[in-house]
Amino acid sequence: MTHGFDDQGAQFDAEGNLKNWWSEEDLKKFKASAACVEKQFDGFEVEKDLHMNGKLVEGESIADLGGLTIAFAAYQKSLEGKPRPNDIDGFTPEQRFFLGFAQVWATNMRAEYARLLANTDPHPLPRFRLNGTLSNMPAFAKAFSCKQGEPMVRPESDRCVIW
Repeated sequence: MTHGFDDQGAQFDAEGNLKNWWSEEDLKKFKASAACVEKQFDGFEVEKDLHMNGKLVEGESIADLGGLTIAFAAYQKSLEGKPRPNDIDGFTPEQRFFLGFAQVWATNMRAEYARLLANTDPHPLPRFRLNGTLSNMPAFAKAFSCKQGEPMVRPESDRCVIW
């Protein structure tokens, strides 16, 4: 769903026509948000002297952040008016939500394959997809009691917000 509003999808109107449908102010805000994501992913080091290409992975990264933000809001909405779910194995319902997202990206790959993907694939490497998305979400930091300055919490001034 959020690919309809990533760096590529955002260029098309509701009928699928290549057309600017954004207000000037909204487009300016979107471009600033997209630039934040691009800069963040440019900073991820695959290995010495090789970083992710933020422009290459911008669309997927925008979609991941927007999609997980919407999914978490939907999850919270689904709980309204119901008793709070119990902790399971020491994990709160919020922690389990984010752990489910993390499990999707659990991978192990050879360095050669990581280099190939970093140079050619419009999807970020799984570890950066995970950490990049979650480090922008205050709900994640709250769920795991992460404090400002810790690795999984981007400073508020650098936090990327899509929606």
